Order: sequence, then C-alpha cells, then structure tokens
Amino acid sequence: MNKMVIANLVHRPVRSMITIVAVALEVTLILLIVGLSVGMLSDQRDRQAGIGADVIVQPPNSSFIQGLSSAPVSIKVGDLIRRLPHVMQVSPVITMVSTVGTVEVIYGIDLKTFEALGSPFHYLSGGSFEGPDDVLVDDYFARSQHVQVGDMISILNHKFRICGIVEHGKGARKFLPITTLQDLMGSEGKASVFYVKLDDPANSDAVVKEVHDIPGMQQYAVRSMREYLSMMTPANYPGLSSFIDVVIGISVIVGFIVIFQAMYTAVMERTREIGILKSIGASKLYIVNVILRETILLAIAGIIVGIVFSMAAREGIHHRLPTLNVIVNLSWILKATGIALVGAILGALYPAYKAAQKDPIDALAYE
Repeated sequence: MNKMVIANLVHRPVRSMITIVAVALEVTLILLIVGLSVGMLSDQRDRQAGIGADVIVQPPNSSFIQGLSSAPVSIKVGDLIRRLPHVMQVSPVITMVSTVGTVEVIYGIDLKTFEALGSPFHYLSGGSFEGPDDVLVDDYFARSQHVQVGDMISILNHKFRICGIVEHGKGARKFLPITTLQDLMGSEGKASVFYVKLDDPANSDAVVKEVHDIPGMQQYAVRSMREYLSMMTPANYPGLSSFIDVVIGISVIVGFIVIFQAMYTAVMERTREIGILKSIGASKLYIVNVILRETILLAIAGIIVGIVFSMAAREGIHHRLPTLNVIVNLSWILKATGIALVGAILGALYPAYKAAQKDPIDALAYE
C-alpha cells in the first residue's frame, strides 16, 4: 500500500507540490503571525523586567499596557511613595506612544533615579544627556535605522540629537529627559508611571498595601513587578487571543480547501483504478486508508517545509528588523503540526468516503 501511495503522489508531481506548498503556507502563517505577536509581548516583558524595579505604581483606571496612559498625575506623587518604609528609590516616567513609522513607546526619564532602579545604562557609544534636545536610543533601534551618535532624528515633530547608544533591555528603545517630553506633551510636572525600588523584593506586597493606604491613592493601580510581568500574556491583551484564533481559523480553512480540492480531483481521476482495487477484494476501509495515507504524507511534507521556511523567515526578519522579535518555539510547532494534520484529514474525509462508495462495476466501465 505504501508503494502505491507514493507512486500516486509522484505520478502527479505538480498537484502534489501545490498541496505541499499550501500546507507549508498554513504552518508558516500560524508560526510567524503567532510568533510575532508572542515575541513582541515577550520582548516587552523582558524590557520591563530589565528596568530593575520591584513595584510599579500607575494612576487610577490606567491600562497595564505601557503607553496607553499618558501623564495624568502629578510627579509629586513620587514624594509620597518615597517616604514609605522599605522604599529605596522612586523614578517617575512619562510615556508617549508614537505611530510614526512604527508603533513604539517613548520614555521621558529622570536619568539619575531611573538608573538607580537597577544597573546603569551600558553605553555602547556616546554618553548621557547633555541638553534638553538629546535622546538615548538602544542598540536594536540604532542598528535597524543605521544611525549613530551625533545623528539627528525626529520625535513628535521635534529634532533630537542622539547623544548615546545603550544596550537594549531597559523599558523603551528611545529615552528623552523627562522635562523635555513633558513640554512636548503639554504635561509639565506630570508622570505616567512610577517605578519603585525596595530594600528587598520580598517586601513588595507590604509596600503595595502601604501605597493604597496613602490618602487619595486608594484607586491607584499598584502591583509588584512580579505580578505585573505575569499579566503580560496573550490572554490579558485586548483582542490578541481573538486575533490568534482568527489566524489559526483562516489557516485551517486554507489547508482544508486545498486538501479537499486535491484529493477530490485525485479520486475523480482514479475512478477506474479504484474499481480495479475493489474488484480484486479491496474493502471500503482499504480505499479510505489509501486516500488518508496520501493526505497525511502530503501534510507531513508540507509541515516540514513550513517549519523550515518559518525558521528561515524568522532569521531574515531579525536581521532586517532587529526590533521585531519572532518566537518560534517547540510548543507552537507542535500546535501548528496538529492543526495542519487535523485540517488535512478533515479535508480528505469526504473524497475518501466518495471513493469508498464507488461501485466496482461502474468504476471498471468508466472511461
């Protein structure tokens, strides 16, 4: 049976290749789109962890998604937090979402307190702010945009000089002096978020309670960094899970239609061959088995091609766009494999049933 299955596929090389490519595109679509979504989320989580804070304080009704809340509270809130026990440092940050070229979150920081949260910036070239129109960028941004220290870039319709290129992994990819970004946004003396460094991360829960006990701060969103990072999952991001489900659904439909068309056409073309098999004693189950084996073999070939193409595309994306992180892990490879196999088998069930129901006498007389 296996020899016959392979012979049938080789006998129709163009159709077999088209089917393999279609399944490969299905797998690639799942791995790259999902990998890009999960990768960007994972990258944001890693950069938040790299800041070094133990507690994060956001104004009431703020989204935990960085950048969706601008600067609604006074920077003096930091002074109230700074007086609490176990608090070693408080750094106010103002955030702004820019959609010029790409969607990104820009940080306005007080350099001294921001660096005190964790380790200081690691400067790959240049140095810290020298004036209000200076900007720090990370190495990923510098490499993707081919810029270096001294170059001018536009942020919020304002020209800034790159004063330093820092190692990635500390919140944003662009950093401005906090007063400069406040002026650009018309939010003088305000902040979007307060990062808090403690004497011991184990005291995070106690500090969260103490912040809520400050008069007027009962409604503030206060979380330990551990809790905050745990929220950065596809299930918690509005629409992301639905987007992934839609991508998977479209992929399954594409695979189903291609497999259905290929196997149905193959059954119609092999009517006489099926009649010969049934006339020499082949059962309905045997005929179904032949069709399904062909389908599974095509699906497996397409899955392998799709995985290889996804890996190559991931490396190409990272080389061309270093700021985009695409995660293609074993978990999603297994999920994509299962989805492609199920879609292919579903697409082949009706053609297999149709072949099994053929009358051997009618099939042998078919021209």
